[in-house]
Amino acid sequence: MAKAGPLRPVAVLAALLLAWLATLTYTGYQRDIGEARQRIATGSRIAHTACGPIEYAETGAGAPVLVVHGAGGGFDQGLAFAEPLARKGLRVIAMSRFGYLRTPLPADASAAAQADAHACLLDALKIARAAIVGASAGAPSSMQFALRHPGRCRALVLLVPAAYVPRPDRAASMKTPEWTELLFDTALRSDFLFWAAPRISRATLLRAILATPPEVVAQAGAAEQARVAAVLKQILPVTPRRLGLLNDAAVTSSLERYELERIAVPTLVISMRDDLFGTYDGARYTAEHVPGAQFIGYPSGGHLWVGHQDEVMSAIAAFLK
Repeated sequence: MAKAGPLRPVAVLAALLLAWLATLTYTGYQRDIGEARQRIATGSRIAHTACGPIEYAETGAGAPVLVVHGAGGGFDQGLAFAEPLARKGLRVIAMSRFGYLRTPLPADASAAAQADAHACLLDALKIARAAIVGASAGAPSSMQFALRHPGRCRALVLLVPAAYVPRPDRAASMKTPEWTELLFDTALRSDFLFWAAPRISRATLLRAILATPPEVVAQAGAAEQARVAAVLKQILPVTPRRLGLLNDAAVTSSLERYELERIAVPTLVISMRDDLFGTYDGARYTAEHVPGAQFIGYPSGGHLWVGHQDEVMSAIAAFLK
């Protein structure tokens, strides 16, 4: 019989290596999730409104701008997105939409109900009129705000918007990149799995969650790569955003055509042709039917407008001011 003795040191070494790797993973996750939980625990307030409690945060001074975040967001995503607007002399109010962080999900969480909640938040803050910037899944309620509360809306900006577009095959207006549904059922259910996902396949997450071609990110400058990494990191913790994500999936999978011709405020619509969520066609369609709307389209940049951050923020700020 062959002796098994020489294999024992190898097995012990392998076990020690696995234990070391597990410790590193656990330590890294605990550090990052702790920082993420601390981030969302500070810097926001709860407004007790006629539409229920709404979490929000403010930054900057000047004309008020209501910033409506996209899927996977919250007040923290809104603040990070709109920080360049605050630097350019605008008062940014960033809320957490229905089901995100400390804003509860009501029985009616439709885009119309969310638009009414936008007005309720302005009431609580004693703001008569404000511009509204809706990004991605924040666009439906932003359009509804302009339609349902025209006297409260000073201007409308839609960035890579989840917006209706007629399709001859009756397909959904928004596209679903490969792996999105799988990640939604796995990584987006667990803080640890979402934390681990970019360490396993960052390119898959860029495509499926951020809807941005990985090659576009790879070719971008250091500042833009850092911005993309920050957006991805900022989705943590994902569990207190889960109900909002589910609601967004329901809303954006069955987008209706709004009465765009009745939107009577200055409107700017921006999108990228290679956005993997397919927002370009809906953005252009919306701009074509809102009276006097401006449309800015880029051939590349994905859902995060990579490579165009300075241009996009400057265009929005100039439009609003």
